[in-house]
Amino acid sequence: MEMDSLPNGNSTTTSTTAPSTAPPSKLTQLTESLKLEHQFLRVPFEHFKKTIRANIRAVEKEVSSVISAVNDSADSDISNDDAVQRLTSLVSRLQGLKRKMEEERRTENLQAERCRARIDHLESPDAENLTGWANMRLKRILVDYMLRMSYYDTGLKLAESSNMLDLVDFDIYLEAKKVIDALQNMEIAPALAWCAENKSRLKKLKSKFEFQLRLQEYIELVRAENHMGAIAYARKYLAPWAAMHTKEMQQVFATVAFKGIPECSVYKAFFEPKQWDYLVEQFKQEFCRLYGMNPEPLLNIFLQAGLSSLKTPYCYEDDCTREDPLSQESFRKLAIPLPYSKQHHSKDCLLHN
Repeated sequence: MEMDSLPNGNSTTTSTTAPSTAPPSKLTQLTESLKLEHQFLRVPFEHFKKTIRANIRAVEKEVSSVISAVNDSADSDISNDDAVQRLTSLVSRLQGLKRKMEEERRTENLQAERCRARIDHLESPDAENLTGWANMRLKRILVDYMLRMSYYDTGLKLAESSNMLDLVDFDIYLEAKKVIDALQNMEIAPALAWCAENKSRLKKLKSKFEFQLRLQEYIELVRAENHMGAIAYARKYLAPWAAMHTKEMQQVFATVAFKGIPECSVYKAFFEPKQWDYLVEQFKQEFCRLYGMNPEPLLNIFLQAGLSSLKTPYCYEDDCTREDPLSQESFRKLAIPLPYSKQHHSKDCLLHN
């Protein structure tokens, strides 16, 4: 008998002749690939922290308001009946806060269980269940890709049928979907609300997303030829950003004068519909940064890892064999940023030469 160490730190006792033991190379490859799973743990943890911070702020705000009301009542000259009525109202507010906190506590417990489930999942692969675990991981990667590409219904059905709702971030992507849908409909209010909700985190990340939203609102006022409203808006919402974004503000303020002149391409660009597409992409980037997500889907990363070993100059020739994945346009596009494989004596290179 001998002891085989597993990636999660546990050990299993196996026979030296047992055929069911996974090759050490596969377990080593698994250990290396798990280094890409930081998003798998960090996203629910960041969501958990966000919920806790929001609950703490809500409690502090309500308790502070109640204490202030009690102090005002104590300092004022009111009748006993009025005092009883005020105190009864304050007690009702605190009871409502208690009920709300009980609901939020259940939410926190569910999020904590999700974090625990993911840790257990990453610790579970061993020589006995490696194939099943790898299949589950592939489904996770596919669901993540579907949610990023806005195939929410399909992603949810796959997650439900595979019994892995705790292993995917469906609710977090739904949060992003509300903002994305609004921006695609040229509505800024939900995006601004998201910025306000995550203001402290976005400030630490030095995000300029809120500034871009404010610029777009200013542009919409100029587009509607509401110049006085645009000036008032700029004084209220854009002035605080002046020190950090002076050049952008100078350009956007000039749109009032140059909006109707086609030759001024610099200012005309502010009014093009693609500005809304830019805001959508900007939001996706900030959303990923906020939750610690990979900017690229894991599916793309794994595909690129495989394509990088296949990419040769011959793959882009007209007579490239159809058996080569890089003969397909979608894979070629994915492989554009990848270097050529250093297979000097490969079959493809020999054929090309």
